[in-house]
Amino acid sequence: MSVGVLLMTHEAVGKALISAAHHVMPKLPLRVDAVEVPAHADPDVMRTLTAHHARELDQGDGVLVLADLYGATPCNIGLSLTALGVRLRCVSGLNLPMLLRVLNYAEKPLDELAQVAAHGGRGGIFIDHA
Repeated sequence: MSVGVLLMTHEAVGKALISAAHHVMPKLPLRVDAVEVPAHADPDVMRTLTAHHARELDQGDGVLVLADLYGATPCNIGLSLTALGVRLRCVSGLNLPMLLRVLNYAEKPLDELAQVAAHGGRGGIFIDHA
């Protein structure tokens, strides 16, 4: 068994990140899916759809939700899944380094993988001092 990864993003972000991850790692070691929330979507409808995706991803070890922006609708929908019985951890600030780091540590349990995601996201930021 392994942790499922669910990207909760605004339109066109999640699927693009999964595509980029496939470019780097043609065979992803974890099950990854994305729910992209359209600008005028009904949050209740999106919550139901997202719960379905999360349950499909959960193979018994929980789901790591990677959200693009804390406090925004996609993140809030992801966080609301715990009330529906989905075992998850949520990390916001999603970027490609975060996703790749998670995929490189696929064997980690859910709580550790959330920490790996946060470290990977921060570690992927670089400021050129030249």
